[in-house]
Order: sequence, then structure tokens, then C-alpha cells
Amino acid sequence: MVSVPVSTTINSDEVEFLCRADESLLDVLRNRLGLMGAKEGCGTGDCGACSVIMDGRIVCSCLVLGAEAEGRTIETIEGMADGNELHPLQKKFIEHAALQCGICTPGFLMAAKALLDANPDPTEEEIRFWLAGNLCRCTGYDKIVRAVADAAQEMRGKRA
Repeated sequence: MVSVPVSTTINSDEVEFLCRADESLLDVLRNRLGLMGAKEGCGTGDCGACSVIMDGRIVCSCLVLGAEAEGRTIETIEGMADGNELHPLQKKFIEHAALQCGICTPGFLMAAKALLDANPDPTEEEIRFWLAGNLCRCTGYDKIVRAVADAAQEMRGKRA
């Protein structure tokens, strides 16, 4: 199999890697770059556990080829915190007990971040719509929705 050279930006760092032409971005992140936050839940883009932000849009990294990262900007859960300071979404997920086993949590956080980057004042309906591509079998969704709404409110207050 042919190796493809890729130059990209991941979590604000310039990164270069070689990957197989048929290798998913999820496999590259986990197996080549050691970024273990994105999880493979289904491998078909149905669960959201592998969600990352690519060029400002949420994508299922299991459905994106690693070679497609060429020249792109990618954000993963590993880049969400600012040094040792958790992102407000991460803090609110903890405060609202919006996580349990942790398989789906990175995907939910990335989807919520993409939402708040695009719309800092979402309605509950908009939050539920943006999170609809993520499945959770442990917590249910109300705590997650409340955590996102609370984080949005806090983040708007800091921007004012």
C-alpha cells in the first residue's frame, strides 16, 4: 500500500505524518499520533464517539481519510483545555455529572464546542440538534444539554 505524506495543523501544532491511502483520520490520530481521545464506537459515523473539528466543522474522524487532513486545521479533545485549565464545557460536564463511562464524552464535547464556536447563544433545541449525532448509553441527554447551556451562558459572560 502506498504511503501518503500529510502536513496539517492539529491542536495548533504543525504536524507531518505518513499514512496509508485507505487509513482513517481516527486511526492516524490514535495509532500514529498517540491522540487517544477520539474513540471508535461504530466505525460508520453513527455514534459520534470519534468526532473532531476539521476547519471549524464537526466531522466523524472514522469517515475521513487521514490523507484528507492535508492542509487542514484539526481540533481534538486533547487540545480543548488551555494548559492545565479545563475548557468551560469540560468544567460544566463535570459539574452537571454529564459523563459516566467516557466513551462518548470527547465526541459530545467536540460537538458542543463546534456549536458554541458557531453560535455562542444557542437555544435548547439548537443544542439538542447539534448533539443529535452523538449517542450515549450511560447518562441520558438532559445532563449533557444542561451542561452545554450552562457553559454557553458562562462563556457569553466572559466575552461581554
